[in-house]
Amino acid sequence: MNAPSPHTGATAHADAPVARALRYLIRVPLLLWHVVIDLPLTLLLTTPVTRNLRVGNETLEHRAIRAWSAGLLRVFGFRLRRYGEPLPGAAMFVANHVSWIDIETLHSQRMMGFVAKREIESWPVVGWLAARGETIFHHRGSTESLGGVLHEMLARLRNGRSVGVFPEGGTRGGGEIGPFHARIFLAAVEAGVPVQPVALRYGQDGNAQQVVAFQKGESFMGNFVRLLGEPQRLAEIHFLEPIMPGETDGRRRIAELARQRIVEAMTS
Repeated sequence: MNAPSPHTGATAHADAPVARALRYLIRVPLLLWHVVIDLPLTLLLTTPVTRNLRVGNETLEHRAIRAWSAGLLRVFGFRLRRYGEPLPGAAMFVANHVSWIDIETLHSQRMMGFVAKREIESWPVVGWLAARGETIFHHRGSTESLGGVLHEMLARLRNGRSVGVFPEGGTRGGGEIGPFHARIFLAAVEAGVPVQPVALRYGQDGNAQQVVAFQKGESFMGNFVRLLGEPQRLAEIHFLEPIMPGETDGRRRIAELARQRIVEAMTS
């Protein structure tokens, strides 16, 4: 069962060069400001002296990183719209994976330590911020690395913190949602914490999934620059009904149920 291919007829056409040039003219200075001015200010709020101060139900550090992530999305022309509420406390959040921007989209709503491919660590700005955002980097294809990731996830969950994963294991061009790897859910089962599926939809009714996704052979920087010039569009974050401990048996069934809820949200 896959999500239907997004309706890309109106969004994937060749963009008018003048309109794209104007968007770059506006957004490049905004991006420079966000990196050169806003980022250092964010860092000042994440020092050992200030990071553990509380603002409502979260730390100042987490609030600052969330605000910076939301600001980055606005620079790229995304209008955030959230449905549902993220679980508080220890929880595993699982989402469909479209592009690097998924991490910033989720971080704009709820701080969570992501499990992400190790290559992201070397990406400009995003990789550095991901590391500050408690990302757990994984070397794909390495059983030893996966074992270490699961151990770290379990430790964080047992310590009352949250983690975020993309169970597909990689991006798929935005046209479908692949099978969820069940092993990654082991940490949630052993820690006895809920799993909350999250559906990420870009564009009206998700019609820009394939536009936002990495194109064939496209690098991170290529995707970054292309998205910076794209028209303004929605970014929807659907926090779906969580799967509570004991609700279903085994990590495979949890993986299937989480994927099913995301697919249903993507097609509704």
